Amino acid sequence: VGREKVLGEDHKKTLDTVNNLGAVYDDLKDYEKALEYYERALKGKEKMLGKTHPSTLMTVMNIAIVYKNGLKDYQKAEELYQRALEGYEAQLGKDHAETKDCAWNFKNCLKMSGNSAGLEALKKAHPNVESY
Repeated sequence: VGREKVLGEDHKKTLDTVNNLGAVYDDLKDYEKALEYYERALKGKEKMLGKTHPSTLMTVMNIAIVYKNGLKDYQKAEELYQRALEGYEAQLGKDHAETKDCAWNFKNCLKMSGNSAGLEALKKAHPNVESY
């Protein structure tokens, strides 16, 4: 609340704090509250930084993690991981650590959901994803 008053609701530091609050609620297993904060951060980051900025993509990935691990909504998680991965590849390249981290998390989601076709497509695009 303090940063929001001083810096404004759409300042990057405010949005980072909002994102971090989402992580706190995720750790507390309050997934609905985590999504509330992550989605608020995402809306602001998309507005201020753009949809493919790495910080925006990190928030997209955080939301995917909530859907995968907390809410067990693998279809929604897969959509979000796909979005994040495409953004990371375009902005940072396939060999960047953040891209690889996203691909690794996406791989785990595809395994959990039993999406073998999606997993094979990911492995084709990222042949070493098992070792990331």
